Amino acid sequence: MRTLRQILRRYVIALSVISIVVILGVTICLQVRSEQRHAYDIATQTLSQIGQVLNENDHAIAEANEAYRQECLNNASVIARVIEGDPDVINSVSSMKDLAFISGVDEIHIFDDTGRIFAGTHPQYYGYTFDSGEQMGFFKPMLEDKSLQLVQEITPNTAEGRMMQYSALWSRSGDIIVQVGMEPTRIMEDMEKTELSYLFSLFRVNPEASYFAIDVTSGRIIGSTNESDIGHPASDVGLDINDVESKPDGFSATVNGRRSFCVFQQVDDAYLGRTVSNADLYHRIPEITFSLFLCLTLVVGVLSAAISFCINRFVVEKINDINRELGHITLGNLTETVDVRSSREFSELTNHLNAMIKSLLNNSKKMSYVLAKTSLLIGVYEHNENRSQVVCSGYLPEVLNLTEEQLAELASDFDRFEQFIDGIRANPVPGEESIFLLSGEDGRQPGKYLKLGETVESNSVFGVVIDVTEAVTRRKQIERERDRDPLTGLYNRRGLDNKLAALFESPEKLGFSAFAMIDADDLKMVNDTYGHDKGDIYLKRVSEIIQDFGPHHSVAARQSGDEFVLFLYGYESKGELLGALEELAGMQDRTHAQLDEALEIPVRFSLGYSLTREDADYCDSIKKADRLMYANKRERKGEIL
Repeated sequence: MRTLRQILRRYVIALSVISIVVILGVTICLQVRSEQRHAYDIATQTLSQIGQVLNENDHAIAEANEAYRQECLNNASVIARVIEGDPDVINSVSSMKDLAFISGVDEIHIFDDTGRIFAGTHPQYYGYTFDSGEQMGFFKPMLEDKSLQLVQEITPNTAEGRMMQYSALWSRSGDIIVQVGMEPTRIMEDMEKTELSYLFSLFRVNPEASYFAIDVTSGRIIGSTNESDIGHPASDVGLDINDVESKPDGFSATVNGRRSFCVFQQVDDAYLGRTVSNADLYHRIPEITFSLFLCLTLVVGVLSAAISFCINRFVVEKINDINRELGHITLGNLTETVDVRSSREFSELTNHLNAMIKSLLNNSKKMSYVLAKTSLLIGVYEHNENRSQVVCSGYLPEVLNLTEEQLAELASDFDRFEQFIDGIRANPVPGEESIFLLSGEDGRQPGKYLKLGETVESNSVFGVVIDVTEAVTRRKQIERERDRDPLTGLYNRRGLDNKLAALFESPEKLGFSAFAMIDADDLKMVNDTYGHDKGDIYLKRVSEIIQDFGPHHSVAARQSGDEFVLFLYGYESKGELLGALEELAGMQDRTHAQLDEALEIPVRFSLGYSLTREDADYCDSIKKADRLMYANKRERKGEIL
């Protein structure tokens, strides 16, 4: 057994290790949470800035578009005035191209009042009308209202599919429509600089973080710092759109094969997000944790050493002093007292120990007086841990089937005495409370039924041993006569009911089971032919057949004169159980009964059996087996006839 010093050192070390582990665990959790919060703050700040830039760019593009639209209309108006001043210019393609160059436009188209191009810088377009395509049809309403001045959005032109912006108005004379087309190179360049792909390209200098823009409607990536991801569904890179939508505070996901912390926010029609891999996000945690571990180990080591020193000096050593003095008292020196008063607690303990030692002598005297006066067959013993001797009453040797010398030897050492009592407790009597069987020595003495009772109070053990052999034997005899058939020794009807009721309290432990009803067919013939004493032998033979039948558990009973019940249970499979029943059925006509030395007759019996079910009353199974047994009896009589 370990010393108190060793136990305390062990628990101090264990507590220190647990404290370090808990503190490190809490610290790591806090650091992880802090890093995630830091990543969330950076993400929200960056995404907010991206959203702000997008809004500002949208306003700038809108203003630039409006200015460009106005410029297109102004160019169309100037060209119309030039044509009005010199109508012949429309008859020369080269003149129209010079006019376009001077005006800063790319195309000039002249429509008549029916909406057909008849002049301009591009003869290949001559003959086109407002019905020649969707792009041309935009200007068709001008045929109905000559006050209209229309500017079309940037769109592919009808003939070549080039991105163009067209504007058109009527000449002041109202006889022609002047349309100019300008290739919006500057506007397109400005728009490209406002697109997400351009903005995300500016973030590629930071390899730790990746940025994504996901379309709200389609769930596809419309912008990313990794250009190869653009156009793919978000799920292809490991982003769950449900997490993107429902977890604005951030979530973990495996993005492009790397476990990452992700933060997404919705800006207009897109989810903007920032992802940081766990390796980059938590790269500082191992170093911080290791430094904290070294500090904690140093602090805990110093504190543990100081605590151990104080406990050893002011507790363990004083307890050792008390144990030394108690050891002297245990050896029989009851006049010695304990005197350890280094603290208030030890002073109180000293007073209690000295008071207890003083009362031991008085208690021993009282116990001896009581034990000497008792006349009942009761054995009493008492032991105090401060003494190795066990005090016993006078009847205890007789109750325990021991001689005076044997009991004195046991009583001299409480450990041996307790082992002897534990040996008795190892043989409990089934169905009895606190009653145990004491076997006779080497079978030469009959066994005894002993009732044991023991109480432990403080450091004292008080036990009582009562010889209840006569009462238990009488009760068992009554139960045996009540529950057993006197002829065969099998259960009778009452005993069978009690046994089955106890078994079926836990039907799940029965496994596969069945009832078999058995009727001794030739009992009447044996009684009439050889006499009733031979009939009893015949019935005993049937009982022997079924009493120990089967490889597993069984319960056999005699229901009435020639009827028997056999309950088989504990089988692991239905097939195994049916095999046993078939084996029993095979014994119907191949067993014999030795009625006397010269007379042996075959044993014949009818058999019916029924498998049990957990959800059914076992009485129903017995009734079904009984019906099948009588059916078997009728069948066997028919075969004999």
